[in-house]
Amino acid sequence: MEATKMQLTDEQLAMLNGEQGETMAKVMKTLVMYGETFGAEKMVPVTSEFGHTVISFGLETMKPVYDLYQTIIDAGVASKQKFTADPKPIDPKIPTNFLQDVVFKKIMYTRQKSYEEQLRKLGITSDDDYTCTCYLNEVGNKPKKGDILSWAESSAVVYANSVLGARCNRNSGMIELMGSIAGFVPYFGFLTDDGRKADWVVEVKTTKKPEAQLLGSAIGMKVMEEVPYVKGLDRWLGSELDEDACTYLKDFGAATASNGAVGLYHIENLTPEAAEQGEGLIRENAKHYVIDDAELARVQASYPCIWKNPDAAPTLCFVGCPHMTLKQLKQWTEDVEQGLREAGRDKVTMTTVFTASPSVIREFEKTSYAARLQATGVILSYICPLMYMNNPLCKKAPVITSSNKLRTYTTARYYTESEILEKITKGGNDNG
Repeated sequence: MEATKMQLTDEQLAMLNGEQGETMAKVMKTLVMYGETFGAEKMVPVTSEFGHTVISFGLETMKPVYDLYQTIIDAGVASKQKFTADPKPIDPKIPTNFLQDVVFKKIMYTRQKSYEEQLRKLGITSDDDYTCTCYLNEVGNKPKKGDILSWAESSAVVYANSVLGARCNRNSGMIELMGSIAGFVPYFGFLTDDGRKADWVVEVKTTKKPEAQLLGSAIGMKVMEEVPYVKGLDRWLGSELDEDACTYLKDFGAATASNGAVGLYHIENLTPEAAEQGEGLIRENAKHYVIDDAELARVQASYPCIWKNPDAAPTLCFVGCPHMTLKQLKQWTEDVEQGLREAGRDKVTMTTVFTASPSVIREFEKTSYAARLQATGVILSYICPLMYMNNPLCKKAPVITSSNKLRTYTTARYYTESEILEKITKGGNDNG
């Protein structure tokens, strides 16, 4: 029998000791080793209806991943959960030149087609379900409060933990799918009551509603992987998790998770556990951080510009990292139209890409907004902007974004939403 410090059930021990085959034994051993690394004493069942995998891109350099997944497929070890996946890296709608086509299709993403076929065999819910916002109603992978998940995508994990009250650790790619295959995950971290306590009290004292991506960035860089309890934000968001509040927290959480490593936050009087337990969630020795207008300005000014030419005029803009909601698409359409009218223009001033899940795009295209957005010259796509920019050619391009996640992981330059709107509708070369 495999030796383990964890207290496993008879079913789990049987899996570990090969009664369901060698491949399942290796899956279980991997999960046990992962749990023991973080001090887990037991496994708990995954209770959400669906899983989610962060690996959605067919990079040739990731051959060991595809080999491992093929071993799982060949062994007939089906996932106990269907699952959604992160966005795809390429879309023919996005304009490319000859060199970009060569890099994307002949060098980088040569395994995309075969990998997507592997995901079908492993149990992806549908070919439409590639998105980082799997929890949106249009997609349908929305866990319930208290559900135990096996996810890895950082922006989805922090949303599920914080806004939905589900329980999930910041797992890695491959580990999350193994949890879905086994049906169990190690019990530690955010799965425990103590692991969900707040290590920081963050007081928001701004004179206006803070930009979600900027506030999230400030908090993420300060608290890193610890849990913040945010006071004062309910002044701007209210005390109901309505569509506006959830949309704000989607973008806020993505910035906390990428600019730091936040996997859970509590918003006073708003998110489920904060509304129920209040300051009882705060640890006795919690640290404090005050955010006012000056602090947000300091944080934004601290972002480096790593363009080859810092004074270059931007040529490409991405909005939608994480993927946009249906309401965001409608609001941005109206805002872009208004900005163009004010500027006396018909089209946006640069290649501008809005990204959303295939399911949200399908619903958007049922509305009159779709033709209106297309008329402005904005491209609507299902891609992952981060993976699109993860190549040497994009590193040389002056790309702008309203996403602090995209800024953190690529050479894209961050601007607030109002600044982005100004640049794509009115132009100008003021990059200060």
